[in-house]
This record gives sequence, structure tokens and C-alpha cells, in this order.
Amino acid sequence: MNKTDRLFAIVLELQRKEVVRAEDLSTLFETSVRTIYRDIEALSEAGVPIIGAPGTGYSLMEGYFLPPISFTVPEAVSLLIGTDFIEQRFDDDYRVKAQAARGKIETILPESVRNETSRVRNAMRLLNSDKQVMPSKEKEYLEKIRRAILDKRKISFHYVKRLSDSEGNRHSVRTVAPYGLVLVQGSWMLVAHCDLRRDIRHFRLSRMTELIDLDERFKIPAHFNFRDYTPADDRHLLVRLRFNLDIADKVKESNYYYIEDMEEHQDGLDVVIRVRQLDEVLQWVLGWGAGVIVLEPESFRNWIREEAKKMLKRY
Repeated sequence: MNKTDRLFAIVLELQRKEVVRAEDLSTLFETSVRTIYRDIEALSEAGVPIIGAPGTGYSLMEGYFLPPISFTVPEAVSLLIGTDFIEQRFDDDYRVKAQAARGKIETILPESVRNETSRVRNAMRLLNSDKQVMPSKEKEYLEKIRRAILDKRKISFHYVKRLSDSEGNRHSVRTVAPYGLVLVQGSWMLVAHCDLRRDIRHFRLSRMTELIDLDERFKIPAHFNFRDYTPADDRHLLVRLRFNLDIADKVKESNYYYIEDMEEHQDGLDVVIRVRQLDEVLQWVLGWGAGVIVLEPESFRNWIREEAKKMLKRY
């Protein structure tokens, strides 16, 4: 990064954060702290109102903003493809806003950049392959949950769990404090603190019904950072499979979430899958038919064998 680009990037970083230390800027831009000091001095001499001093951190004077900025072709393409993604994957409110944002971005682009951006975008497509159509109920819930997150209001809903509890029941009513939404393999998941379990839980929007907003407010704990949040990995069961070589490419292209390792050799493609419970992978393995065999565990081999017998009886 040359000096001009770095100076511009420093102003953007100062505009984005309240206070930034020179040490953090030097790490971010991979240069020395002394160079950052010189950059700050150069910006101040150029009229950028920077407040602060070495050792305490720097900030911009309140009310200062950069003048309108221009975009390169790759930057414009990135933004416009981002609006395409939001239009496909978010609720109707954000779909409309993404369309409006796309129009504004295209309007401010110089004609030469706009033409080149259009040419690049016409050579690229963002296909919604995981889930061609989001059900209207999920779109409605996505918008309601998003607003509840911003308003810090609890929500309540009926939920169908994937597995039955000890009493054989899969249905429950949950009241939760919604912390954030995550798009996982084409499905929206809610990360929330559940009043029933008194802990953070994950809920698929597709398994929710009768979602309602509540008047009760909540506060996100000071120690919780949604962007840094990583759920505990409790997948401890290993399943080893061997696929026929003639479908090895299809297995690799499936990008199956639970796959841990793959090794291809003359006898086939060996795949290691790590799961919480065996029924998580049952349907996926059965879907490959006679093209796969279970190497271990033996209990899963027996389960597949019994399922195959049941299927044979139906035919």
C-alpha cells in the first residue's frame, strides 16, 4: 500500500472508530509506529482535524466526514454483488433497500466505471442454489426478528426440535432474547438466550411457528460479542465412509458440512464425518444408495443395513 492509499485508509479507520491507537494502525497497515506518527502529522497539516497524541490514541473531530468518495471497478462490483446477495437472502424490507442502494451506487459512478462495472457483472452471476425460494413465513419472521434484535425486545415462538426429548416430545414454546442471525448453508439461524434453558441456543427459522413480539426488553451481556461468538463444538462421533470412485467427484462437490477429511485411493474415496448423533448423517448416507459403505462405527453399519431391509420390503 502506497502512502496516499494509507493516508486515505487511516482517515476511514478514524471515521469508523471513536479512538484508534497508533500501534493498532501500524499493525493494520503493516508498517512501523513511527510511520503512523508521520502519517498523522501529514493528515493534520492537510487540514484533517485529528485529536489526540502519541500514547493516547487518535480520533476525528466530531462532525468531520470525508467528501464523496469514488469507487474503482472491483470495489463497485463488490458493492453491487453485495446488493444482489441481500436482495436474494434477506427479508422484503432489506430487498427494497438493496434495490435502492444499487440504484444510488450506479448513479454516482462515472460513466466509464459504470460501463466497465456492468461488463464485469454481466460475466458473473450469484445463484441462490441452496434454497431457490425462501418461504413467505420465513421472510416475515426474518424481518420481525431483525427488528426485535435492533429494539432489544424479547420474542416468543413455538419450536419443533430436530430430536425428541426424554419424553418423546419435539414441540416446545420458547421465550428468548434474540442476539443475532446467521445464514448457514442457505438456512437462517437465530442465536438467542433462551429463558427455558437459561443459556444461548440456536433456532432455525424454518422450525418456528406463532412468533410474536414481546414488550419485555433485554440487555446483551457486556462480555458477549456476536461477531466473535463461536458455539461450543460438541460433535464427538466419528463416522468413516467409503464411496465408489465413480461418484467421488460428486461427494467432493457436495460440500457437506460435517465432512472432516477425505482421502482418495484405488479402493475408493474415504470420508470422515464428525457429528453429534448418528441420525444427523443417516439421510445423507442413505441418499448415496449403493455407492457408499459404512466402515465404522459398527452400530451405524447395522442401522444402515436395517434401513435397507425396510426399504426393500416397501418395493
